[in-house]
Amino acid sequence: MKMIIGGAFQGKAAFAEKKYPEIEWVNGADADWNSIQNAKGVVNFHEFIRAEMKKNEDVSDLAEKLIQCNPGVLLVSDEVGYGVVPMDAFDRAYRETVGRICTKLAAYSDEVTRVVCGIGTVIKHD
Repeated sequence: MKMIIGGAFQGKAAFAEKKYPEIEWVNGADADWNSIQNAKGVVNFHEFIRAEMKKNEDVSDLAEKLIQCNPGVLLVSDEVGYGVVPMDAFDRAYRETVGRICTKLAAYSDEVTRVVCGIGTVIKHD
């Protein structure tokens, strides 16, 4: 597994598509679980988590399920925990959930790259 993370609108998807042109990307904002578990690469993974939470799906073991069924996937996700803490309870829960899921997935990943202003910096490489 590999992850590319960074703030909103920092060029993560363009960076990923340029670095891995052979991958057919799935957009997490429009994806269902079947497409995520079979994808080679997922952009907007954080939006998949939001959509699942909006449907009241239990995502507490999402990281473990993904590691089990698709351990080689490349995930591109926003870091959502650096801004102002949201007033809305759902948005606070979403922010925390994305952080916890991505932390577990990053720990499992062979490589994690952080993208800022379109420039990727490898922060983990096993």
